Amino acid sequence: MQNLAPIALFVYNRPEHTRRTLKFLQANALAEDSRLYIFADAAKNIEQEENVKLVNEIISNIDGFKSVRIVRAKKNLGLANSIISGVKELVNTYGKVIVFEDDLLSSPYTLAYFNEALDKYQNEEKVMHISAYMYPLAFADDLPETFFYRAVHSWGWATWKRAWDKFNPDIDELIAQFDDDKKFAFSIEHKMNFWKQMLGFKAGKNNSWAIRWYASVFLNGGLSLNPTHSLINNIGHDGTGTHSNIEKMYQVNIRQKPIKQFPDTIEENSIAYQMIRNFLAKRKGNLFERLLRFIKQRM
Repeated sequence: MQNLAPIALFVYNRPEHTRRTLKFLQANALAEDSRLYIFADAAKNIEQEENVKLVNEIISNIDGFKSVRIVRAKKNLGLANSIISGVKELVNTYGKVIVFEDDLLSSPYTLAYFNEALDKYQNEEKVMHISAYMYPLAFADDLPETFFYRAVHSWGWATWKRAWDKFNPDIDELIAQFDDDKKFAFSIEHKMNFWKQMLGFKAGKNNSWAIRWYASVFLNGGLSLNPTHSLINNIGHDGTGTHSNIEKMYQVNIRQKPIKQFPDTIEENSIAYQMIRNFLAKRKGNLFERLLRFIKQRM
């Protein structure tokens, strides 16, 4: 496999998460042939300086890749600005990129999956995003190894310059293009709070790059490639993340086998869509379970 995509890893103030993420990345079959770019954000305040320092010590001693370049921000950019600028830099240089944040444990075959998919679909305009995470779906074995789906996951992903060029960060321009039917489809029949996230960004309640990227993909008729069994587990749902609560519903067992099957037909898998819709509808449990989780998150 030639011309491997560069890996962009975004880190900030979680040294243990960063260490584990790098350890799993180093264990990937293509790590030694891949270029790693680490984008390290600066401390937002004095309380974050010690952890930011510890993260910088960890990333300063990384090997196991074809090359490692560390880009240290001189001032705090925030995750959204870091990712938007870092992804733009790398797709403009290499035409494609693989993106990790500092709380993602990967399969030994995650980089192979990304690079094979990037090669296979590089000229397919409708394919705009490659996800490595997938929910713990019931009856997942009834699905093929990979499938297309409308929404994008930001927990380990890849894209091309041709797709990222369509990213629109302007929330007002994005919102103006949605009618009620599009809101219904965008939010997976109102089973996921994607539209609420859009309104939350406009109101200044979140600073999500991912919801604007999904909206950009959706409005351009784009699709995301997904593995049926996740190649990523997010360990950031322990309350340490910028936008995360303590959650267990999204935990998965990481696939330990290479992916050999990719769809040739570029269309959303309707069966996978219904499985995801059903998972999202039931993911928070009954009223008692939701109340219990609400209380625990505020203890």
